[in-house]
Amino acid sequence: MIYLSNCSLRCLLSGITALPFLVGAFALSSGVRPAAGADDVTVRAADMIGRRIADFVLQDTTGKEVAFSDFRDTRVRVVVFMGTECPVGNAYVPDIVEFQKQYRDQSVQVIGVNAMLSDTAESIQKHMTEYKIDFPVLIDNQQTVADLFSVVRIPTTFVLDRRGRIRYVGRFDDRVGIGFQRDAARRSDLEEAVKELLAGKEVSVAQTKVDGCKITRQSRLPKDHSVTYAKEAAEILHKRCAGCHHADTAAPFSLLTYNDSKERAEMIREVVADRRMPPWDADARHGKFENDLRMKQHEIDTLLAWIDQGTPLGDEKDLPESPKFASGWIIGQPDMVFKMQEEFTVPAKGTVQYQYFVVPTNVDHDLWVQAVEPRPGSRGVVHHIIVYMRKIGSKQQKGLPSIGGMAVGEEPVIMPEGTGMKIPKGYELILQVHYTPNGKEAIDRSEVGVILCKQPPQREVHLGMAINPLFFIPPGDPRCEVLSTTTIPTDIELLSLMPHMHVRGRDFKFTAVYPNGQSEVLLNVPNYDFQWQHRYRLSTPKKIPAGTRIDCVAHFDNSSENPGNPDPTKLVTWGEQTWEEMMIGFYTYVDPLPSPSQGTNGVSDTLK
Repeated sequence: MIYLSNCSLRCLLSGITALPFLVGAFALSSGVRPAAGADDVTVRAADMIGRRIADFVLQDTTGKEVAFSDFRDTRVRVVVFMGTECPVGNAYVPDIVEFQKQYRDQSVQVIGVNAMLSDTAESIQKHMTEYKIDFPVLIDNQQTVADLFSVVRIPTTFVLDRRGRIRYVGRFDDRVGIGFQRDAARRSDLEEAVKELLAGKEVSVAQTKVDGCKITRQSRLPKDHSVTYAKEAAEILHKRCAGCHHADTAAPFSLLTYNDSKERAEMIREVVADRRMPPWDADARHGKFENDLRMKQHEIDTLLAWIDQGTPLGDEKDLPESPKFASGWIIGQPDMVFKMQEEFTVPAKGTVQYQYFVVPTNVDHDLWVQAVEPRPGSRGVVHHIIVYMRKIGSKQQKGLPSIGGMAVGEEPVIMPEGTGMKIPKGYELILQVHYTPNGKEAIDRSEVGVILCKQPPQREVHLGMAINPLFFIPPGDPRCEVLSTTTIPTDIELLSLMPHMHVRGRDFKFTAVYPNGQSEVLLNVPNYDFQWQHRYRLSTPKKIPAGTRIDCVAHFDNSSENPGNPDPTKLVTWGEQTWEEMMIGFYTYVDPLPSPSQGTNGVSDTLK
């Protein structure tokens, strides 16, 4: 099956369906609430320039949910904070409307955000009608987006590039302010910033002072709410952070104790308010996932209040029990650990080709595995590990079945109760390890921990993928579209989805097209982050009927605006190394539950 991409007819793609093997590689604005007495947004503007805004979803005046990422295909996004009653803000509304008309054809999108407590959907819609506003105005009645942008006054404007990074913050122009109004502006600050971005230049004046109406903030916690570590913050940190942030894991520090958290309070505040931590990139409108890492808004408010109140410990009698983790393991203490037989020396520099290590299982029976966690021996130089299996004595290295992997930010493979993967008797493991030298020689001896099924599972877990290795990403292209697809031949129940690209990856979407012609977005990742290779585990297995087509659409940013792009002047094709690219939509699934006649003791005959 052949596909053509939408890269200005420059990307010739070929979608490959149902390949029976796994490819050998898995490979923000400072959102703090301004301090009391902060006079305007320029207090934190220097910190905000260059920050990437996390995706958010708000309702418009009709109740429709709109995501910030819905406008990511435009070259420039302009976010303007508005209100229906602010004289300074209203004086600029006709200018903003005219600005949108003038620049719409140049791929510039204005997005209004109303965070005023006094405004309602009805008053905002009336305001839009009276002023003939033809760009979307979203309602931020909980002021969560106002927090994300750290905005203080109306009509503060933000200019963001195609990757969602703030490049300008401040006034529309200098024509209207507190106590004055001129017939013409001396400098059109917003327009100049947009022109410079469209021309591929840096914004020469990246921040200006805003005159206008202050946004009255309503705390989402009671005013007399005193937050302590012992009573509230510890539980949040343990639940949302400690799973990764404990000893001997990939996280750079532990967050199990009061001192751990207190000593890093300002860092925690910034990354939590930015929604950078805990990391989660999925569009909230599509799919429910059991490993959703996002903090609830109440948790964010409580944690930030604890930091703002001086990180008090509180009464130690209120401390919750500290979670217990097996040293260095996220899945818990493994039932079995399989380790590389010998150490491997990683040089200080250069390119190391993929290494394949044979690891015996040394068992004389089938193993049913419920969780798999590869663990690097030297985390600083191990980019990823994929665990394959093959018959003992085979020399095959590629096209083997896999039981899991580890990549940058990736979680372990954890399967639902009653399901499992089988390592057959007479098989050995093959560890494919990708090493990336970091400037000093290192010694690695990686290993794989597994949790065994407590009893033979009812259903075996299978791995599948929609893959496209035949693509060309032109030099400088900011949005090269690559497609892949696969058709599901039998009824299945879907367990997880995992997009995989490298550093040019921009966004990735899984869509199910059912035999009746209806379609459904299963997962949308609008801001793909190579540093976080998430495996999105569905909260409930999803029934997929035979004949369903799984379509994957990915976009790559090979432009100079992509800060992770190694070389925007190069044509990019498929390859195993990080500076090359991949396009794979991985998924795991099980067959439907067997009927009682299919097996004994609840175990399907097909699994024996």
